[in-house]
Amino acid sequence: MNRDLTNGNVTGSLLMFAGPMILGNLLQQCYNIVDTWVVGRYVGADALAAVGSSYTLMTFLNSLLIGLCMGSGAVFSYYIGKGDRQKVKDCALTSFALVGLLAVAVSVAVQCFREQILWLLRTPKQLMQMTEEYLVIIFTGIVFIFLYNYFAFLLRALGNSVVPLYFLGTASVINIGLDLFFVLQFDWGLRGAALATVIAQAVSGVGLGIYIWKKEPFFCFSLRSFIQGEKPVAEICKYSGMTCMQQSVMNFGILMVQSLVNSFGPAVMAAFAATVKIDTFAYMPAQEFGNAYSIFISQNHGAGKTQRVREGTKKAFGVSAAFCGVVSVLVFMLARYLMLIFVKAQDTRIIEIGMQYLRIEGAFYAGIGILFLLYGYFRGINRPGVSLVLTIISLGTRVVLAYILAAVPAIGVLGIWWAIPIGWALADVVGIAAMQRGRLYQQKQEGK
Repeated sequence: MNRDLTNGNVTGSLLMFAGPMILGNLLQQCYNIVDTWVVGRYVGADALAAVGSSYTLMTFLNSLLIGLCMGSGAVFSYYIGKGDRQKVKDCALTSFALVGLLAVAVSVAVQCFREQILWLLRTPKQLMQMTEEYLVIIFTGIVFIFLYNYFAFLLRALGNSVVPLYFLGTASVINIGLDLFFVLQFDWGLRGAALATVIAQAVSGVGLGIYIWKKEPFFCFSLRSFIQGEKPVAEICKYSGMTCMQQSVMNFGILMVQSLVNSFGPAVMAAFAATVKIDTFAYMPAQEFGNAYSIFISQNHGAGKTQRVREGTKKAFGVSAAFCGVVSVLVFMLARYLMLIFVKAQDTRIIEIGMQYLRIEGAFYAGIGILFLLYGYFRGINRPGVSLVLTIISLGTRVVLAYILAAVPAIGVLGIWWAIPIGWALADVVGIAAMQRGRLYQQKQEGK
């Protein structure tokens, strides 16, 4: 099942490798959507608002771990491309220990300071208890999220994007089934939805770890191999740290926007909770394609295949632009029907707000599609600092503009929505300029 991305047709290699990653995350988004649907339809609008606020916080904290795993995966891919499997193993052992410890620390910190966190998010008083009960359960799954993402990025670095799909698919089915069972049959409300998610995360994380233990014995961890092996801590910290900072900055910006959204009350919160799920589902394939493209770039960069990197970049931008264009049209046309998936027809105010968001942001998905590829490109050529800068530009613009525009009475919440595509556009311009400058420099060096 391991795929060599340094040989064969470029477009075919990219699509075949990206396909399982995209499908896996579509399944993951499906069970997130089922969570939202069950809560919105059968628990109520306040519960939907509570889940939305918790989801943004959860995404931010998870991004710390996913960013570290993603950065580790870039290092793994680079050495796979160079053909140095022992180096991959040494890096894998080191990153597992470092990221695993952070996962435990994050989980404990959230449980200890959840009340203060909710206060900082300006969670309305009537939602405070409900949101806190949900958080207590949902954040027990942080360690399982680390396990799944760590092992998934290790397998993908080896060229295997199919097996993580199997485990994620199984977890999705379990989560959906338990959601319906706990909420509809046992009437456990938000607690049931949270518990279903944690159980599913445990299945995918632990299950994937057992698979690697059985099928990839070379990468099996033991205390003896960790003590005797090389410990490339600096290298792992450099790439994983930058990617972690990028992911955390990205989601911290979103968290600040969530705080601003919360200040507009439960109706806007509920609309935002639904639209974020729709939004994520709509452009997620472009995001996963960017991650697959990054692994493609990393392997070929490690193998020294510069021309293949250039060809892959050209093809990837074409595929992403075409996909995002189609999705933008669909989301714009179907905005009302998409909102009705999560919200009852009589909640007209929530539907109206959600439609405004989807039609403003959804029209510009090509902007985020390009940005995902730029992140992947610079991560793949071992320049994760550029990805961090682009994230700061995108999210910094988004947050500053959102707070400025939302304070104008004539604009209000629409300013939050318009700030998003403007941030994407500015980051795209800077990223493309940096890419072109790097290529010109490389061509001059090759011409000497």
